[in-house]
Amino acid sequence: MPTIQKEVSDRSFFGKLVKWVFIGFNLLMLIWLVAGFGVAGQSMDNTVNDAERAGAAIGSTIGIGLIVMVWALGDVILGILVLLTRRKKLITIEE
Repeated sequence: MPTIQKEVSDRSFFGKLVKWVFIGFNLLMLIWLVAGFGVAGQSMDNTVNDAERAGAAIGSTIGIGLIVMVWALGDVILGILVLLTRRKKLITIEE
């Protein structure tokens, strides 16, 4: 008779909470990045001369760069927490 191995792995409540915070953070950062691109485009459209265009381009680049840096730092911190809160896999053998 063959034996069946079944992997059982479930997160605790805290582990599930950390995982959903990680997913929510990524969605929030994506929305923030898209909105930042929209505002950058509007600021470029509202310029009158070359100095304003240069300032808008530099400011937009700094703003988008800041969003990406916050996103990366948050993902590293939350990603480590997600990895640390997962349970070890238990293998059950059914006969």
